[in-house]
Amino acid sequence: MILEINPQNPQKRLIRRTVEILRNGGIIAYPTDTYYGIGCDILNKKAIERVYQLKRRPKHKPFSFICSDLKNISQYAQVTNYAYKTMKRLLPGPYTFILEGSRLVPKIMLTKRKTAGIRVPDHTICLAIVRELGHPILSTSATDPTGAILDSLVAIEERLGHALDLIIDGGPVVSKPSSVVSLIDDVPEIIREGEGDVSVFL
Repeated sequence: MILEINPQNPQKRLIRRTVEILRNGGIIAYPTDTYYGIGCDILNKKAIERVYQLKRRPKHKPFSFICSDLKNISQYAQVTNYAYKTMKRLLPGPYTFILEGSRLVPKIMLTKRKTAGIRVPDHTICLAIVRELGHPILSTSATDPTGAILDSLVAIEERLGHALDLIIDGGPVVSKPSSVVSLIDDVPEIIREGEGDVSVFL
């Protein structure tokens, strides 16, 4: 099923419909400020396992997740003053920050070191979904089984449609990865340079 949602002003009833699917263990494709993402409710283990199967990803490589804002991040991660100030300057935006997860984060979403990748994309649709759901959604780029990025809705429907419960059409996205920056121990480490400017960490 494809739902067309207005990226400037997401229709509340369509966001509610999306959240209903997530609450029932569904997997969705949705737009972010980088790629189209694949996601589910991070509190639904069965749904997370379905995403692992879909992505053919080993269990020791956890997925990132999307929070709605800084306050939401502070519920799901240990946020120091340094991390808070850094993220306040850059979010919402095309960054994934590696932080130590809090006890609210399911084990399946954490690395062995208890860290998690957290995003607050600059995109109204995914933020509206997280706010309506009341907690984060899993975030991984829409790729086919070979790892190739699916940068159009047609490609997502063709290659992944059978495994998804909903595809959100939120218009075109930039189709570049987010920059990944670890803020563990207040020592910024650039893991991947992507769409977000990382010069502030150099």
